[in-house]
Amino acid sequence: MFGVVFPNRSFPMDISSFSQIDTFHWILDMNTFVGEAYDQVRELCIFLLNNFTLPPDKALAVYIQSPGSAFFFCGAVTVARPSAVLALPWPQPGGQLQLTADAAPLSAKIGVSVEDLATLPSLDVTAEKRIERLAMKVGENLFNFMQSFCGVDGSKLVVPMDILDRWFKKFQERAKRDPEYLKGFAL
Repeated sequence: MFGVVFPNRSFPMDISSFSQIDTFHWILDMNTFVGEAYDQVRELCIFLLNNFTLPPDKALAVYIQSPGSAFFFCGAVTVARPSAVLALPWPQPGGQLQLTADAAPLSAKIGVSVEDLATLPSLDVTAEKRIERLAMKVGENLFNFMQSFCGVDGSKLVVPMDILDRWFKKFQERAKRDPEYLKGFAL
């Protein structure tokens, strides 16, 4: 069905390394894999195996869970994108970590589930990063423009009331004059 590799940490592992919860859900207990050092595992490569057919409207979604916290979506694979290297941004542990002395300690987990593709966040990470870079560059442009008109009043930064209108007008005019100007923001 699927396999995973933790780059620089493991050989390929197939579905048998996971505990199957039900027909569409699997869990990998990180205590059995790396113990308490789960947060040192920063990446996971997940891939569909050749003999597995996933409907085109479905995806294998990957989630992580730190001890006592909720599951966090990391990414997914589909028939059109049969493998992916996913970052594992482990959430801070939370909640009641040990309820009683005889309770089994909570552990970090990686969850995999078959889900409707339409219900998942965007899988186009490259496009999201490009949009993020664009937003950061436009914001930096605005900040630099505003900074050139700033005054200081005690601990407050003071700018003219029409500064946003002036910046936006200048931004639009430059984009009309120079079609290459906006391409510089998208790099």
